Amino acid sequence: MRRLALLAAAALAGCQSMSGDTPRATANLQPTQGNTASGTATFTQVGDNKVRVVANVRGLTPGEHGFHIHEVGDCSSGDGMSTKGHFNPFGKSHAHYDTPERHAGDMPALRADASGNATLDTTLDVMTVTPGPASIVGRGLIVHAAPDDYKTQPTGNAGARIACAIIQRS
Repeated sequence: MRRLALLAAAALAGCQSMSGDTPRATANLQPTQGNTASGTATFTQVGDNKVRVVANVRGLTPGEHGFHIHEVGDCSSGDGMSTKGHFNPFGKSHAHYDTPERHAGDMPALRADASGNATLDTTLDVMTVTPGPASIVGRGLIVHAAPDDYKTQPTGNAGARIACAIIQRS
């Protein structure tokens, strides 16, 4: 009985130490020139091919804002354009985030309340935090001024880039 208890304790300790090994990345959104939006986003690997995205953004106008992962982790241009286009490692068309036939960087809109604050907590596929072609680490994260229509190619007609970040392993 004692041996069984020791084995159970060892297994539990092993599981607890594994939770600290979960691949994660973070992004600290900064406003682009002339804008006020800022915030944070965390990306946590869930299984082999899903990522939990948790974002908190402030300084937005009330309403919906496009939210995308872009190809390049470079916010140096001042207007966010140095991040280039949406992250699209599999050559898909821009589409709604709940379809598998989309850019890996297509995500749900941020919905800002009357005070300009938005939160998002969702789990997405077609991207990873772990190394590989769908890895978002080192990519750009952009908040747009307008909603994404999920139709217009290749951008979703989401307007200006009002906040920018580089996604970094944490």
